[in-house]
Amino acid sequence: MMIKMGEKLPAAEFISHNADGQIKLSTDQIFSGKKVVLFGVPGAFTPTCSMNHLPGFLEHFEAIKAKGVDTIACTSVNDGHVMKAWAKASGGEGKIVFLADGNGTFATACGLQVDLNVAGMGLRSKRYSMIVENGTVMAINVEDKSGVNVSGAETILAQL
Repeated sequence: MMIKMGEKLPAAEFISHNADGQIKLSTDQIFSGKKVVLFGVPGAFTPTCSMNHLPGFLEHFEAIKAKGVDTIACTSVNDGHVMKAWAKASGGEGKIVFLADGNGTFATACGLQVDLNVAGMGLRSKRYSMIVENGTVMAINVEDKSGVNVSGAETILAQL
């Protein structure tokens, strides 16, 4: 069952990086007492994620933050090293918090997993965006087709 507006995010742990190296972050650490824009992608470095989804959040970073957002975060079913490399390569390092959901635990708990075995990618996350306040989903936008049609930064800006 996919998570809905008004529901609390499930407890999960992510791998991220800071100046000291690799760290573990819980959903409580990321979302408690904060307004967070979270977007999920099927894979770091994949074409649509790298050329269409992530760039919008970088382009509109200041405008989103100006709407009272404490954190903009991106999650993907990739390992922490891949997410660190993507943060650096994309120019998102220090702006967007890149969260590795390596086993898809968070995606599955939210009902946002997708089986991409046919493409040789295994279990991944659906493409989505959400606004989360103090751990509660206030808005959620899940793509039902390929591309970035409803989950981009422009949609989030309009919802804030």
